[in-house]
Amino acid sequence: MQHWARRLEQEIDGVMRIFGGVQQLREIYKDNRNLFEVQENEPQKLVEKVAGDIESLLDRKVRALKRLADAAENFQKAHRWQDNIKEEDILYYDAKADAELDDPESEDVERGSKVSTLRLDFVEDSNFKNKVNYSYTAVQIPTDIYKGSTVILNELNWTEALENVFIENRRQDPTLLWQVFGSATGVTRYYPATPWRAPKKIDLYDVRRRPWYIQGASSPKDMVIIVDVSGSVSGLTLKLMKTSVCEMLDTLSDDDYVNVASFNEKAQPVSCFTHLVQANVRNKKVFKEAVQGMVAKGTTGYKAGFEYAFDQLQNSNITRANCNKMIMMFTDGGEDRVQDVFEKYNWPNRTVRVFTFSVGQHNYDVTPLQWMACANKGYYFEIPSIGAIRINTQEYLDVLGRPMVLAGKEAKQVQWTNVYEDALGLGLVVTGTLPVFNLTQDGPGEKKNQLILGVMGIDVALNDIKRLTPNYTLGANGYVFAIDLNGYVLLHPNLKPQTTNFREPVTLDFLDAELEDENKEEIRRSMIDGNKGHKQIRTLVKSLDERYVDEVVRNYTWVPIRSTNYSLGLVLPPYSTFYLQANLSDQILQVKYFEFLLPSSFESEGHVFIAPREYCKDLNASDNNTEFLKNFIELMEKVTPDSKQCNNFLLHNLILDTGITQQLVERVWRDQDLNTYSLLAVFAATDGGITRVFPNKAAEDWTENPEPFNASFYRRSLDNHGYIFKPPHQDALLRPLELENDTVGILVSTAVELSLGGRTLRPAVVGVKLDLEAWAEKFKVLASNRTHQDQPQKCGPSSHCEMDCEVNNEDLLCVLIDDGGFLVLSNQNHQWDQVGRFFSEVDANLMLALYNNSFYTRKESYDYQAACAPQPPGNLGAAPRGVFVPTIADFLNLAWWTSAAAWSLFQQLLYGLIYHSWFQADSAEAEGSPEARESSCVMKQTQYYFGSVNASYNAIIDCGNCSRLFHAQRLTNTNLLFVVAEKPLCSQCEAGRLLQKETHSDGPEQCELVQRPRYRRGPHICFDYNATEDTSDCGRGASFPPSLGVLVSLQLLLLLGLPPRPQPQVHASRRL
Repeated sequence: MQHWARRLEQEIDGVMRIFGGVQQLREIYKDNRNLFEVQENEPQKLVEKVAGDIESLLDRKVRALKRLADAAENFQKAHRWQDNIKEEDILYYDAKADAELDDPESEDVERGSKVSTLRLDFVEDSNFKNKVNYSYTAVQIPTDIYKGSTVILNELNWTEALENVFIENRRQDPTLLWQVFGSATGVTRYYPATPWRAPKKIDLYDVRRRPWYIQGASSPKDMVIIVDVSGSVSGLTLKLMKTSVCEMLDTLSDDDYVNVASFNEKAQPVSCFTHLVQANVRNKKVFKEAVQGMVAKGTTGYKAGFEYAFDQLQNSNITRANCNKMIMMFTDGGEDRVQDVFEKYNWPNRTVRVFTFSVGQHNYDVTPLQWMACANKGYYFEIPSIGAIRINTQEYLDVLGRPMVLAGKEAKQVQWTNVYEDALGLGLVVTGTLPVFNLTQDGPGEKKNQLILGVMGIDVALNDIKRLTPNYTLGANGYVFAIDLNGYVLLHPNLKPQTTNFREPVTLDFLDAELEDENKEEIRRSMIDGNKGHKQIRTLVKSLDERYVDEVVRNYTWVPIRSTNYSLGLVLPPYSTFYLQANLSDQILQVKYFEFLLPSSFESEGHVFIAPREYCKDLNASDNNTEFLKNFIELMEKVTPDSKQCNNFLLHNLILDTGITQQLVERVWRDQDLNTYSLLAVFAATDGGITRVFPNKAAEDWTENPEPFNASFYRRSLDNHGYIFKPPHQDALLRPLELENDTVGILVSTAVELSLGGRTLRPAVVGVKLDLEAWAEKFKVLASNRTHQDQPQKCGPSSHCEMDCEVNNEDLLCVLIDDGGFLVLSNQNHQWDQVGRFFSEVDANLMLALYNNSFYTRKESYDYQAACAPQPPGNLGAAPRGVFVPTIADFLNLAWWTSAAAWSLFQQLLYGLIYHSWFQADSAEAEGSPEARESSCVMKQTQYYFGSVNASYNAIIDCGNCSRLFHAQRLTNTNLLFVVAEKPLCSQCEAGRLLQKETHSDGPEQCELVQRPRYRRGPHICFDYNATEDTSDCGRGASFPPSLGVLVSLQLLLLLGLPPRPQPQVHASRRL
């Protein structure tokens, strides 16, 4: 077998030396040495410059933010409250007006709104990816807030003055994107004006629930939610509590920590989390699912619930927010005030705020609940029905904002958010936030007002930050990234969320964006701590197509971005320390090289694909490379490569590489007969963006990405020495390759390494495309005991000659498998159409043996950005899940008619009539968009790569009653494993199959992950206490008892006067 392996190695090397043209291309570069300069990437200087540029960009936004916040406070202070203000007194652009006028069931149509709404004209603006009007602001008011209320009208009145400040900000900085004021009343005023992206169902957008507002309106929180599950909490009340808890969880961000417990006579956590955990997306999902399993039984024991909550908050052995501490209790009522518990745990300092929520319609005395909140610097709320949940589970933020307001200027600090999806279509953004305080006083000589007016925000698109990073000088495998204090990436080439979710921020951890290891954990920690650093590490990286894993060397350099919570990193392979910069000052040479881009030259010089880069401002982009090349040529006939509207670096390098690859055709390819060695094509790809494929007709079957930096073969060739084989990609679920109709090729590529004056770089990759069928036959001959001239001689077990892969293919299986475990070549004709498949799908028994004998090792990871088809909904019957449905006996029972359950049900049904259907809320925001068909999910990825065995190796596969011998050996200077094995004789050998295909997963076990949380730091500031805080306003809820006549009339109306309506399907975890 070693003899066969050497023959294979020699054949591959010979073909690549003759046709690949590595040595010849080196000579071409040296011959053209006067046409380019070798520049150096100095990591420390690069990363500091980019960090400085990002800081300057954000500083401009900060100045605009401060102007807005100061102006808002002054406008509100000067505003005179009007009790008798009317809707017709206010003129503004209602961003939802057009959608509501088209909807006969809308709020304004139903109420006969008299609001004077402006009608505006809009122009398309590519910066906003939207139609905008720069002369006006737009106003968005949540559906469940009445636009004609006195509070809202006064809010609209004083915020109108912000319009001029918005406009002046844009005049000073034309790059500003959305400028937004989110009011504590729920009103959003933003600039420039654009129609609201209203869904077809209920628009549930409320600025107070946006991640940026929550972060700006209060300091981080440690929250324990306790839920009364005693026997009195039954049916609808329990369902209201479950929904309320889920809505409460949605008010928390990744800077917050939370736990949820239920209690009756004793308290216990609802989930596997036994202590406070970070309120990230995955942990909140665990809570929401666990809450649905709560069951009501036993008696009410407030003492058990509060003691559990205080114990949780006093646990100092865990990571937590260490700022605001609070307990949120949901109950249907009770008489015990548990004063002894508060005396023991919370008095006299009252460091823990207590918020109480009376849920459902009942006749209990709420005084104890009010007292608990008032005695512990909290607030008392009532949630009588589904319509009250959203507003009452978010207004606690006003209480938490009091210390911030009282701190004054000290609290006026700009914070930058996590990455999230902009609700108006801007894509991924970060937002600078600044709280806006109420500076008025309650009266002459009265105490200072302690209410937060809202949060001012200015968006920065991630694409604008990316433009400040080096584009193509870092090479195909170099990149810039940035992370925040949570370790989440702000910039990273792997930050590619596949779905749109406006409710949650995009939280991809640096250690999930890359393959995690100890070195990266250290780098991440140092960056979070705001340190500078540099470290060269050996690490694993996934290939672009996520089929392979390579062990590589990378240099990491990082610095903090001053005035922010972000840190910037630069990753460079050693071979990207230097790069080429073309210097084509000779215009005659420019024209000569440019002519090789013209399609008229392709027949003789090979087809040229050019990378779709932003060479010039006026160049029209296109996904079709032929059309893009046509656009490029037309533009170049109007401008020169030195034009100011063009990127001279990109253009000069492109034209230089056009000429250099043409010389490779002239010196090597044109005089060779590719058929002699069964080659379908030869090719070269360069850092400058050129991919030249020869002959021209081979371009018809070329499927690689025209951008070399986005081509898997290109990036892997740079990272690996030798010849890299890439079989065609085949999915196990797809039909096999159709060899009869199409000629299938196998790509073989290698990097061209230059040494110029002691500086080493890899500016290009060259390769060949093998004819699969012809090389499969050649493979059998090379792995046999004959030369090309000899006639094959069949050997059997009893003969004296050795068996081989050609004549004994009925007894021997001979294959070449690449470093990812994919089949490249086989001596079995029936396996030719399986080339490119994971070998376990071809021979599970043999692949498992190779893995068990350390020829391969495995790397498993999770993709948290995947998109999955929605799960088919369950059969919920005639009524929506989560709604109490009365029986016939209930209707006949007078006691039921006067019960809280009946009244609460009526309220929910009426609410549903007004707002179409509250049951549809979960999908409301995505309705009408392509993303509605897919949902975010976690996928488990498995890649295989060569293990520790390098030498040839014999082993026996034990298959019970029979065994199977195999021999494996790595081919030198390639990514191939040569395997010769006896064909399986027993069915027992089919047991066990390795899986490589990406599979749907729940991700790693969250209950285990929280026991070893990743390092993070909270914001540097905390405002949770102020000695002057007035806690007297702590909630005085009241409910109105309905009359029997009203109840009977409403029920008859609903039962007899309305046609049956189809009930939508909803998620149990969110009903608003």
